[in-house]
Amino acid sequence: MEEKPVSLGSWQDFSVTLPAPLAITALSCQEPKKMKASVVLSLIGYLVVPSGAAVMARCRVAKKLYEGGLDNFEGYSLENWVCLAYFESKFNPMAIYENLPGGYTGYGLFQIRSHDWCDRGKNRCHVSCSALLNPNLKKTIECAKRIVKGKEGMGAWPSWSLNCRLADNLERWLDGCRF
Repeated sequence: MEEKPVSLGSWQDFSVTLPAPLAITALSCQEPKKMKASVVLSLIGYLVVPSGAAVMARCRVAKKLYEGGLDNFEGYSLENWVCLAYFESKFNPMAIYENLPGGYTGYGLFQIRSHDWCDRGKNRCHVSCSALLNPNLKKTIECAKRIVKGKEGMGAWPSWSLNCRLADNLERWLDGCRF
């Protein structure tokens, strides 16, 4: 991607190099005030983009779960685990969702509930909630194994019961994946 310097006018000593698409957006404004605002907004957008980088590709998730020993763990296929990861976090191992009426917060790829499983609650997994946000997934997988060994199995996750349990086409979750 070609980079072009963009001068911000009255800030004589300040210039910034933007990737070409952002520079073109900034330069397309005819009025100086609009141009400055466009550059600032472009910079903010440019800095915010990396925050979405935590989302993992489906096959990468499948590979990590496979390597973590989840394929056929307690009788649940790898496809079930990948389906669960999608419906819990959209493959984002750093996702945190609060459920204030339920009184818990979900952490990581499987949205493991703080109330029961990590250090903000009963800590049945003997893990800090923040450790469940690591993209290497080691602690997440260890905790998920502990959860699924319980009487509910994967039914401990309502999203699995609703979206994966009776699905006819679970194999689609591994389509094109190699590991």
